[in-house]
Amino acid sequence: MLSKKIEEALNKQLNFEIESAHIYLAMSGYFGDLGLDGFKNFFDVQYEEELAHAKKFMNFIIEKGGRVNITGFESPKNDYESIMEVFKISLEHEREVTARIYDLVDLTKEEREHSTESFLQWFVDEQVEEEATFEDIINKLKLLDGVGTYLLDRELAERTLEEIAE
Repeated sequence: MLSKKIEEALNKQLNFEIESAHIYLAMSGYFGDLGLDGFKNFFDVQYEEELAHAKKFMNFIIEKGGRVNITGFESPKNDYESIMEVFKISLEHEREVTARIYDLVDLTKEEREHSTESFLQWFVDEQVEEEATFEDIINKLKLLDGVGTYLLDRELAERTLEEIAE
């Protein structure tokens, strides 16, 4: 059984994962409007990944006897000045996700909720990958010109959603 404090914190993160999905869906739409199908694909996969993360939180809350509470969120940003801006905003967003996950881990330590701490370790590890992915793309964008952007677009078109264990 989850403490009320941890249940509320997990629900808050569940909803933030859904909000994150919508942020990435809006970014996908931006790239679709530009005709950059690879970048669009990258953010489509990112959207699906965030929804899978939300589902992991939802299933865990239920498994632990908690009550899932879905809430609303503000509309995401839909217009950007550049490709680089989208990726810089994405990196900052992932850093915020990381900070929130760390706060959750700290709470589980305070509450001595070991099973929740164990569950969250997957997300701790996942955030290392998430931040590294966006940092890598930003570094590549810094090196590119028009032809390079086209090649990176083709590379990103190859991204697929990996199976996320529930």
